[in-house]
Amino acid sequence: GFLEMRVEETVPAKDTPIVAYCGGGTRSLLAGRILKELGYTNVVSMRGGFTSWKNQGLPITEQRQFTAEQQIRYSRHFLLPEVGEAGQAKLLDAKVLCIGAGGLGSPVAFYLAAAGVGTIGIVDMDVVDLSNLQRQILHTNDRIGMPKTESARLTLQALNPDVKVVEFREHLSSENAFRIFEQFDIIVNGCDNFPTRYLANDAAVMLKKPLVDGAIWQFEGQATVFHPPAGPCYRCLFPEPPPPGSVPSCAEAGVLGVLPGIVGCVQALEAIKLILGQGTPLIGRMMHFDTLASEVRLLRLRRDPKCAVCGEHPTVTRLIDYEMFCGLGGENGAGGTASHSLAPATTSSAA
Repeated sequence: GFLEMRVEETVPAKDTPIVAYCGGGTRSLLAGRILKELGYTNVVSMRGGFTSWKNQGLPITEQRQFTAEQQIRYSRHFLLPEVGEAGQAKLLDAKVLCIGAGGLGSPVAFYLAAAGVGTIGIVDMDVVDLSNLQRQILHTNDRIGMPKTESARLTLQALNPDVKVVEFREHLSSENAFRIFEQFDIIVNGCDNFPTRYLANDAAVMLKKPLVDGAIWQFEGQATVFHPPAGPCYRCLFPEPPPPGSVPSCAEAGVLGVLPGIVGCVQALEAIKLILGQGTPLIGRMMHFDTLASEVRLLRLRRDPKCAVCGEHPTVTRLIDYEMFCGLGGENGAGGTASHSLAPATTSSAA
């Protein structure tokens, strides 16, 4: 009775290949008949059941066993056919790096931890400042002066003890980017300066890692996923950095405190979709938020075949001096996000 109640909801396509099995092969025969009566056309029953399979020495992949606490914690995920136990196991096995534990990095890491992403790396050299607390939800008043990576770890592990937090209390640079990025499946960018933004893009492209990118400025924000060759990289849109000082940072121009939460949640969502292999990620598309106008626009992004990093004949094949490339002399940071204005030559409004 339970099979008939749930199968059409879980497997709507009647031509989906289905293998029915049980311990000895008897109940699966009955299940196969029921499925065929329901209209499923591609059903087989495993002869001899799981016992016969095991006795023949055939390969077995052991299913993750969830603890009683995990079954409660992730119960709402288990109810979603697109997630379920298999998807939750993927989340627990996933490794995601957050560049920055500031405005964007805070909601990204917070919701990834809540979802059960098993390993979250955080690279940030900064310490918690009172001015951060207007928007950086990982940190608290009593942690002012504490390294942001440490504060983030305390918050995330208090939220979900399943999560391993890897701290990189260092500036992201050409010298350490590969070493750090290689340890993770997905990179999420929440940096606040152009040298780090170009560095993160180039390293992700060279290592073939998806880069979930976000940017905020005053009342506007944007999010996308850079993952060539499926779509463009950051350099496809912005081959050259803007002149030094021409784009004010959040510290100079200000940012609405709730805005990083909006954009950061979209970034966390995109990372989770990539882990699960569900839905359509924002590859080749950018979601733009204008909070004052209450407008959300979806912009299509085109890949540049002449891109210096991901194009047909790349000219940037190693990490360079990004401070010099951007005409700056300071150190890289990670916290909010500075962003270009979108270039008309590389974007178009989606219908």
